[in-house]
Amino acid sequence: MARHKVEICGVNTANLKVLSNEEMIELFKKYKKGDVFAKDDIVNGNLKLVLSILKKYNNRVENMDDLFQVGCVGLIKAIDNFDLRFDVKFSTYAVPMILGEVKRYLRDNNSVRIARSIKDTAYHAFRVKEELTNKLNREPTVSEIAKKLNLSEFEVTNALESMKDTLSISEPIYNDGGDTIYLLDQLEDKKNDMKYIDEKVALKEAINNLKEKEKYIIEERYVIGKTQMELADEIGISQAQISRIEKNALNELKKMIN
Repeated sequence: MARHKVEICGVNTANLKVLSNEEMIELFKKYKKGDVFAKDDIVNGNLKLVLSILKKYNNRVENMDDLFQVGCVGLIKAIDNFDLRFDVKFSTYAVPMILGEVKRYLRDNNSVRIARSIKDTAYHAFRVKEELTNKLNREPTVSEIAKKLNLSEFEVTNALESMKDTLSISEPIYNDGGDTIYLLDQLEDKKNDMKYIDEKVALKEAINNLKEKEKYIIEERYVIGKTQMELADEIGISQAQISRIEKNALNELKKMIN
């Protein structure tokens, strides 16, 4: 089958090599021992992985070169944080990190468009606010600004609020290069709070029945919001061990709840 030449960031995708799992393991062993050239080989051997993730964005992004570079950033982060003791294939570990970088880039570069008329109103409101502050020696009320502009308070408030930075519920509020905590993770769903009260009681009882170390790790990870790396440093064991304990604890919780 003929391979078609497609260039992204000067890379001929038809000539990209795909590494076997055995080759990946050997390269990671070399890289962890300080062989920087091994890292280059790992990157080059996984560029097709990046491209496979970007396929579904072909019709949504004008400049795929930029998105490819963003995907490569995620790939490099995955390489730097990967440990052979995780006992998973590198591709399994890397895909969420690459996808995370891509989605974050698309989100941050998809600005909300504000109507020109609202921008103009906001500009005049800021000017009047500054003038009244100097005149009154205090910050004016919305009512005073609206009266000066001959507009309703709603129009002024709407214009001023539109110029503030928006915050997505998918906004990352903490990242140490590994696990990421998003704003959405910290928001309480009060609407469905009573609906799941039975499940909450069952979960609390199940957590109390875990071994002490498992209970501590689950609470620190999902209540306090610590990363696996932070817990590894705190307890004095490897991140891989934290991951295994967490996984076992979650499996035990599923058994006790179901």
